[in-house]
Amino acid sequence: MQTANIFSFHGGIHPAENKAQSLQLPLGRPSLPSELILPLGQHIGQSSRPLVAIGDHVLKGESIAINNGFLSSFLHAPTSGTITAIEERLIAHPSGLSDLCIILSPDGKEEWTALEPLTQWQTNSKTDVLAYLAKMGIVGMGGAGFPTQVKLQGAHKNPLTHFIINAAECEPYITADDMLIREKTLELILGIEILQHLVEADQVVIGIEDNKPTAISALKSLLEERNSDIQLAVVPTKYPSGGEKQLIQLLTGEEVPSGQYPADIGVLCQNVGTCVAVHDSIYLGKPLISRFTTLTGDALKAPQNVEVLLGTPVAHLLNYAESKQDKLHRLVMGGPMMGYTLDSAAVPIVKTSNCILAATKKELPTPAPEQACIRCGICEQACPASLLPQQLLWFSKSQEHEKAEHHNLFDCIECGACSYVCPSSIPLVQYYRHSKSSIREARESNVKADLAKQRFEARKARQDAEAAEKETKRLARQKAASSKPTGEKKAAPTKVVPATAPISDDTKKLKVDVAIGKSKLKKLQKQLLEAQESEHLEEVNTLQLQFTEQEKILVSLEEQLAKTAAPIAAPATTTEKIPLSDELKKAKIDAAMAKAAIKKVEKALKKAEEINAPEIDAIRQQLKEAQQRADELEKALANPASAATQAEKATPPSGSNMDADAAKKRKIDLAIAKAGIKKAEKNIALLKEQGKDETEISASEWPQKLIVAQEKLTKLESENTPSDADSNDSNAEKITTQISTAESDLAVKVKKQKIAAALAKAQINTLTKRLKNTPEDADSIQQEIAATRQKQHDAEALLAQLTHSQDNTQENR
Repeated sequence: MQTANIFSFHGGIHPAENKAQSLQLPLGRPSLPSELILPLGQHIGQSSRPLVAIGDHVLKGESIAINNGFLSSFLHAPTSGTITAIEERLIAHPSGLSDLCIILSPDGKEEWTALEPLTQWQTNSKTDVLAYLAKMGIVGMGGAGFPTQVKLQGAHKNPLTHFIINAAECEPYITADDMLIREKTLELILGIEILQHLVEADQVVIGIEDNKPTAISALKSLLEERNSDIQLAVVPTKYPSGGEKQLIQLLTGEEVPSGQYPADIGVLCQNVGTCVAVHDSIYLGKPLISRFTTLTGDALKAPQNVEVLLGTPVAHLLNYAESKQDKLHRLVMGGPMMGYTLDSAAVPIVKTSNCILAATKKELPTPAPEQACIRCGICEQACPASLLPQQLLWFSKSQEHEKAEHHNLFDCIECGACSYVCPSSIPLVQYYRHSKSSIREARESNVKADLAKQRFEARKARQDAEAAEKETKRLARQKAASSKPTGEKKAAPTKVVPATAPISDDTKKLKVDVAIGKSKLKKLQKQLLEAQESEHLEEVNTLQLQFTEQEKILVSLEEQLAKTAAPIAAPATTTEKIPLSDELKKAKIDAAMAKAAIKKVEKALKKAEEINAPEIDAIRQQLKEAQQRADELEKALANPASAATQAEKATPPSGSNMDADAAKKRKIDLAIAKAGIKKAEKNIALLKEQGKDETEISASEWPQKLIVAQEKLTKLESENTPSDADSNDSNAEKITTQISTAESDLAVKVKKQKIAAALAKAQINTLTKRLKNTPEDADSIQQEIAATRQKQHDAEALLAQLTHSQDNTQENR
């Protein structure tokens, strides 16, 4: 027997061991429970796939589930009996959730299936031996449950220098490996020799803490007796020396780089329980159906180690160890440092279960409330992975996951040393677990999104290819039709359409680009709808108000242009002439107003394009029409002789030319005054909607402009008294104007209430999301939601009234 060199690792702590209480009694073997609960996911990776059905009778050691992928394992019946159910049951997991389990009712006969040991394992190929171990359901029994055959396969990507057997068992209270070494020393050594044959490492080292003198003595005696070249390394007791990377550093002096595995530096680790399971499968043909488990804690009268069948409920083991329910404060699967609390004792023992801790309140008191970090740095000194726990805590709390990853968050082994020494009682490990889970979920979401994008692009490419193929066939048919003899063309009953030239490759590419552009347009339209429901809704509403006002101005301009063009286009009835200078002045004024309208519409179009508003096409059409009107007026100005000729032929409807011009001017002034009043009123209403108070509104320019416009309108209306001759026409025109104004105002009010209802709905959605994210502010947020719902209800009620009035007005008209 050789002795290995011992090194050290950063950090570590020395909690109370509490290992003696479970070593006072010999190894126990509990009786069969009434049922065995066998989860299909007893290992890392994909859950196993059942091979049995309800009502099937199985023998002890018979396969009842097969591996379901690369990272999966077989599952075997721990005893003979009947499959009574395959259903969801609670499992031993930090989440406290359930999983699919096979329920086996023992018959008490313990009838074994035919066992087939692998006697020729030394001459068989290593691939066959690994396949046999996979069939026996062997997984790592030190914690993670990594399928053994997968771990051994990965060991061959680099030459191995060290094969380390982990017997440290550093967690307080747990003595399962200690008892296993004492009870099955020979089986352990034989299992190590089998694994050494498979991995071909230069050195084989057993790492064990110096607090296990009986186990150390048994190993030394057997290794010397067999004259084995397996080295025994007794390391100082320090938590967490049993961590894989920490034990490697203790025995080799090398540190596993961040983001890499032990095999990358030529090292492989296996637990002593795994080695014994390998021995039982190779030499005896027995699959993994039981394991050594520690039953400990002050709430048990008979704490001890037991060899227990997989699937045995924890409640059955507590009864076997004579638990004192009145003193049981907390039930933990695992040790006090890395274990997790069980919400129910109905969960089963699985392949990775090594300890059940039934603790009293004095033994594991309720943690003190979390306090603010005082930046003492003790957590950094205790961290065995040389991390910065304090920095990782801040990143985890602020959801800065990228920075946490940059600080090697995933190198944390969750040993709990930092939480143990923290004077502020901060549950650091829980924060790290939450951040790791969030990062994994984000990665999975990104992978799903990438796959969905690839599928979409492939589908789009397929559709484009099909469209191109159809276009090619169509062109071929068209070309064939155009190349027929002349006689055939004459005989055709239908009209012959001249054939067009074949479409070039550039044209085809352009069509494909157009199809892609349409697809992108639909996507942008969908994004626009989402934006309108959230952050861009206010901008869209403002733009709609501006667009409505521009539309009214354009309507007014159209009326003025129509009235201006009427006398020019009217048939000549008199020989009276309009002075050329006045006509040119009026034409220039109309042209300037048309240009001003173009600028306003262009400004509205620019804002609409910035947020991709749905009214873009309508605004563009209005801009086009305004430009056409401006061009017509410019042409009229460029040909003054033509304008003069038309002016000579024009005749006013009644009265003198000067009276007609004065009447038109008064009408224009009236329209401008009314438009000014409406503009001022709308801007004042907009300020009120924005939350401005009366002082701020009074300080703005709009109240003063409203007063000036109203005074001007009153003055003009008093002056604008139509003559008796024109009374009928004036009254009809006035009634028409009033109806149009009323309908326009009603439409504006309807649109305003629609906007108010939509804003309230969007605000309710935002508040609902805030309520989910910040439940601590639930009362205030719910009050805001109630108030906003009332606003929405009022807006919808008023909208219904206005819509009804609008329908009646249209019917009456």
